[in-house]
Formats: sequence, C-alpha cells, structure tokens
Amino acid sequence: MRRTEYDETQAAKRLHTTVAVLRWARHAGVVPDLDVRGYAWSRAAVEAMDGEAVRASMPREAISPYEAANRLAAALGTPNEPGQPPTVSTYAVERLVALGLLLDLSAHRRYTLLNPDQVDQVAAREGLAELLDREAPLGPEQAAARLGVRRVDFEWMRHLGWIAPVSWGRVQFGASKAGAVNVPRFATGHVDDLPAAHPEIDWTQLRAVEKGRRSPLASLPPAPAPAPAPV
Repeated sequence: MRRTEYDETQAAKRLHTTVAVLRWARHAGVVPDLDVRGYAWSRAAVEAMDGEAVRASMPREAISPYEAANRLAAALGTPNEPGQPPTVSTYAVERLVALGLLLDLSAHRRYTLLNPDQVDQVAAREGLAELLDREAPLGPEQAAARLGVRRVDFEWMRHLGWIAPVSWGRVQFGASKAGAVNVPRFATGHVDDLPAAHPEIDWTQLRAVEKGRRSPLASLPPAPAPAPAPV
C-alpha cells in the first residue's frame, strides 16, 4: 500500500537525510509547511521536495547546546575552560532558543540540536554579551537580594503579575532524590526592569520595610489578565 502522508521521520528517510536537516530546510523555506492537519506532509508534497536541496540547506552536522555554548564563549573572547564554571552555559543556549534566536532541530523533547551556522551568526551578534547577562538565571532569593527587598515582597511582585519565571530548575537538597524540588528561575534583566516598570512604588521605602512587617504590596490589586487573542 502506498503511503499517503509522511511525518518528519518518514519524510527525512525518504529524502535520505535527518529530521534535524529537514527541520532546518523547512525553516529556510526549502520545503513547505506541513499540509496534513499540521503534523505531516501529503505524498504529493514529499514527492515534490528536492532531496539534494534539502541536504544542501544545512551542510554541517547539527551540534549540541554544550558545543554551542563553547562556540559562543569563544566568540566573546571568554572561552569555556575545562574544570571551570562556564562563561556561557547550556542554560544560556536554552534561553537563546526560547527567545527565537536559535532553532531547536531535535525530534526528541529531552535533547536539543542546533545548526552550527546559525550559532555562529548569533555569536557575531552585536550586544550578545549584554543579552546573555540579562538572561542569566536568578532564584527567588537571589532576585529579592538583587532588588534589595525581602523575599516576601518579591513573592508579592509575582502574585501581582509583575514578573514570572522564564524556566524551572531541579534542585536537590542532600543525597536523596526525594529532597529534590523545582525552583523558579527569573531572568536577571526582568528583575532589573522592575523598578523602572513600577515607578508608582516607593522603592526606597519598600527596601526599608522591617522583617516581620506586612508587605506594602499586599494592598495592591493584581495586574489585569491579558485580553484573549482574537479568534
């Protein structure tokens, strides 16, 4: 029986390439968008694809976030050194993916694959160091300390909708996995933007509130929910 539709894996096999290359070719406009209910291509669409052009769209093998981080660090003049904390981490690469600056080409949820040419383009981006500094992760305690406020005041900022985590990290306490918890991570730039975004708050007064006192933010109404997107 002739196949009438192809998912990414099936189409890549027919074109003698990988899913990563096929995804990049789609991003580059070399192949059309999925035309069967948003998850597959029709047989006609796949037969019309130029396998050679698809393969040529990404001539170099995809790389991991670890390799991408090393490339970015080297481009910034601060190479990652073995045995030392990285100057550019895989978390930073994840944030670049989340911001849409890098495209994840992997077919697996737990792994990421990247086009090395796109990584090199991002590495040459003006202001990359400043962008990575803004995306550096802060836990709730770190964010509160950076703002010079109590943890409870920062939690009220979250409750009011002023700031939200950009990701979550698994932190283990002690040797037992039972002690592991998910901790929210906030972008440093988002934290730094809060005072300017809320000039109605007397930040000097907020930073001087004594421990055990009710937060001045507790009496404020939460931010209105965003309007639903038009149908």
